[in-house]
Amino acid sequence: MTAPVILWFRRDLRLSDQPALAAALASGAPIIPLYILDDDTPKHRKMGAASRWWLHHSLKALDQDLQKLGSRLILRAGKSDEILCALAAETNASAIHCIRHYEPWWRNAEKAVANGLGEGCSLICHDGNYLLPAGAVTTGSGGQYKIYTPFMRALWQHMPPPAPLAPPTHVDTPENWPASDNIVAWNLLPTKPDWSSDMVRMWTPGAAGAKDRIEAFVDKARFYDEKRNLPSVEGSSFLSAHLHFGEISAAACWHATMQAGGSVDVFLKELVWRDYAQNVIVQMPEYGAKNARDAFDKLPWRDLSDPAVKADFVAWTKGQTGYPIVDAGMRQLWATGWMHNRVRMITASFLVKHLLIDWREGEKWFWDTLVDADYGSNAVNWQWTAGTGVDSNMFVRIMAPLSQSEKFDAARYIRTWVPELAALQEPYIHDPDEYGARPKSYPRKIIGHKAARERALAAFAITKN
Repeated sequence: MTAPVILWFRRDLRLSDQPALAAALASGAPIIPLYILDDDTPKHRKMGAASRWWLHHSLKALDQDLQKLGSRLILRAGKSDEILCALAAETNASAIHCIRHYEPWWRNAEKAVANGLGEGCSLICHDGNYLLPAGAVTTGSGGQYKIYTPFMRALWQHMPPPAPLAPPTHVDTPENWPASDNIVAWNLLPTKPDWSSDMVRMWTPGAAGAKDRIEAFVDKARFYDEKRNLPSVEGSSFLSAHLHFGEISAAACWHATMQAGGSVDVFLKELVWRDYAQNVIVQMPEYGAKNARDAFDKLPWRDLSDPAVKADFVAWTKGQTGYPIVDAGMRQLWATGWMHNRVRMITASFLVKHLLIDWREGEKWFWDTLVDADYGSNAVNWQWTAGTGVDSNMFVRIMAPLSQSEKFDAARYIRTWVPELAALQEPYIHDPDEYGARPKSYPRKIIGHKAARERALAAFAITKN
């Protein structure tokens, strides 16, 4: 009897363009597809609630796709190294195939698995979740890039990526299947209250949902550059969660988008930004919790233990700041697990600079509420906005939410997510306080823009001493 191989899924929940699966198939051995719910990570790095909702549905979709090929998905919960080493011994597996991951806890897990396996079994990591492996492009001196633009230019020289691998038509299975957990017992879905109704309507997790999204995006990709900043227009690709969970590969997105015609470089460079974020966290694994610029360790963030500061933070999370575009974004996030990219920047800047609350508090909130919560991208984007990153916006560049709202024509977006303001016309809807048009059901601004700016600049001045 041929010894089986284990196919270890993590954030690569697809059968198309799946290099680890392709290698397992090429071995000619029976394949045991496996997903491990591993919560043995730093506390706030356990998958957030919105991501767990997505994971539940994505794993069910992957299992259905495997069953169509005569296979199935085995589920286990616990420490990855312990489960993989035990399962390899139990099944006499000759190898474990997986796609390489770059989050610090996954890199540690890969090392622990490789060191814990007995003789006759090895861990084989493949590249395939990004356009290029982290570290593949280097500076002239052989170092790693820390700044996005030169990184992008260097990576661009290697594009396009190889054509995506076709999905298999059959997967050989073992004679005896190992035991599997029941996904329902993992309690990944919300119970009471069930906050997922809007997410159910908006998203279809899984490879089929990703395929529908990329096909819809290709039809409008040539307009992406002109519409991507308009929250009232559906100009986004809506691919971020599918990419994060690996239901579609970056290479597949690249090649599909190239078929759209016209200029699609802006979108392609956003795929490059995903690669850049992974390169950052490989070099600085604590990027999600530590300022890249040491000077910001001196910045006097307002203390959340102060009830007034806590109240401001809660108002931000609930979309009750009195700034319509900020509130619309935060309510969209809570309802759908997603937020328009331009509004992400506005809401993040508001927390950091208007409320002077540590960017790490916002990063953790996004981690829990985003269906596309990605350690590298989330950390890099927050540090870019806060000015603390190795490559970031300047702290003194403070976004004006009210003028941003008008500039990017957010009126219809605000009416959708802040129904208290639905009856207001422009320009009143962007700043109802200023125009004396605020209904009683909508809160006053928790701080004025001028006062917030002065406070932020005073705090920043301390970092210069």
